[in-house]
Amino acid sequence: MAPRSETRQHGRVNVMLMAALLFSLGLHMVVLAVLPGMPTDQNKTPVQLSVELQPPPNPLPPLEPPKPPESEKPRQPPKKPLPQPKPKPFPAPLPHAETPPTLVHAPEPQPAPPVSSAAPPSVTPPPTFSAPPLPEPPKPRGPSEQEIENARGNYGNLLSREFAKHKQYPRIAQIRGWQGSVKVELHIDANGGITSINISESSGFEVLDKQALEMVRKTLPLPQSPEALRDRQFTIIVPIAFRLE
Repeated sequence: MAPRSETRQHGRVNVMLMAALLFSLGLHMVVLAVLPGMPTDQNKTPVQLSVELQPPPNPLPPLEPPKPPESEKPRQPPKKPLPQPKPKPFPAPLPHAETPPTLVHAPEPQPAPPVSSAAPPSVTPPPTFSAPPLPEPPKPRGPSEQEIENARGNYGNLLSREFAKHKQYPRIAQIRGWQGSVKVELHIDANGGITSINISESSGFEVLDKQALEMVRKTLPLPQSPEALRDRQFTIIVPIAFRLE
């Protein structure tokens, strides 16, 4: 069955191709028959143009020559200056009449006042006495650097003994055998009061450093400073030792 259906399809295709070919040939023939009768540009004859010129109805009036500009007007010759009149001579001055001189009376001289022969008495100024300058009061002599340094050392020993009165060895430091020395730096004002407390050198154990600061606070107010350190600000470092016996 398959070969027959294929044969039918091929026959239909051939019929369609033949019909298309015949249609194309007929269309070409119609075009060839119509083209020879169509008009072309070559068969057209050119159109001739003719132009006639007529005279103008009214002739134009003749043109007047242009007027020269004002700047080109002929210059008039300069006028000659009129002669000036000569000046008339002035009449000579008349001589003045001499006037008689007026007499001026000089004032009479006044007599001079009499001059006394006695000399005026001389006035002697009173004698002045200048008091001798008072001697300056002796300036108070301040302590020398050596005296201040000795006073600072003695005061440091005094504070160390006062701090030792409030010494309490921390329990945990005793159990673990912690020992060390703490250096406490004190800043003291002119009135003998403490302005700040710092640890200048730690013992290596925080519990011992805190105990040293607590000992200083319990000693306040501090004992009176030596005379060489009074009325002045100074800094002093006091060592506090923690030793297990």
